[in-house]
Amino acid sequence: MARARRQARQDYWPGFVDAMASLLLVIIFLLSVFMLAQFFLSQEILGKDSALTRLNTQIAELTELLQLERANSVDLETTIASLSATLAGVEGERDSLTAQLSGLGAGATEKDGQIAELSSELASEREISAEAAAQVALLNQQMSALRSQIAALEAALDASELRDSESRTRIADLGRRLNLALAQRVQDLSRYRSDFFGQLREILAGRDDIRIEGDRFVFQSEVLFSAGDAEIAGAGLEDLDALADAIKQLETQIPPDIPWVLQIEGHTDKRPINTPRFPSNWELSASRAISVAKYLVDQGISPTRLVAAGFGEFQPIDPGDTDEAYRLNRRIEFKLTD
Repeated sequence: MARARRQARQDYWPGFVDAMASLLLVIIFLLSVFMLAQFFLSQEILGKDSALTRLNTQIAELTELLQLERANSVDLETTIASLSATLAGVEGERDSLTAQLSGLGAGATEKDGQIAELSSELASEREISAEAAAQVALLNQQMSALRSQIAALEAALDASELRDSESRTRIADLGRRLNLALAQRVQDLSRYRSDFFGQLREILAGRDDIRIEGDRFVFQSEVLFSAGDAEIAGAGLEDLDALADAIKQLETQIPPDIPWVLQIEGHTDKRPINTPRFPSNWELSASRAISVAKYLVDQGISPTRLVAAGFGEFQPIDPGDTDEAYRLNRRIEFKLTD
């Protein structure tokens, strides 16, 4: 009865631990996806902020140009007023000379010289008056052109402010649509990952040295490699062939617009290795991952869907110093990710 109770506890507790580990891995995965979505969104918003900065710079330049044109307009109006006053004074002098000439016209003939002199002065004043009138007309034309330029600048400034407002609205809408698209992609990839691992469970059922842990599919190194070697052994080829068939079927199911890869990770135990070919466990774990990737490519898997990485002894499952801990830590892991 005591043995039966111990067996009952042993049957219940690993299942509970496995469920909690799976829940923790799902939470970590969702957090990773959220951070990735935030990263792409921040990049997109950064690009839009740069565009807004350029628009604000253009608006500032247009505002300065408008102020300059307004200052020029004030100067021209002052000049016009001065010339108008000069013209009025000249016209007054002309009228006075005309009156004097009329009064002198009835005088004696000895005043003819003075009359001629006054007539000459009157003609000169008329010429000055005509020149002033021409300058006033030219200044009026320049003033009209200046007003047109000011109106155009104000219209351009209003258009820039409108574009700025529209850009902010588009950025907000883009962020919302990006979040929705990323959430949809995460759901799609999660569904295909679940189907993929379900197929692998059926294909490789009953194997203690090949198991699924959370979002990872784990091969013990002894299934594929000899000790201290990175060449795939014959005992694990059938299992890799079954894995390759499942991946090829997965490639036909996942839509091409969902970015996904199968990450192949090599891990070793913490006992050091130092050979001419493998100076450290990093080289050994990376070479094993690359060997598996090359084998899958030979079986027809697209190399664009594979990532090989070596982690050495730095991500152990069991940090102990027992043979069982060493065996668990020597492994090849497959992870379907984005």
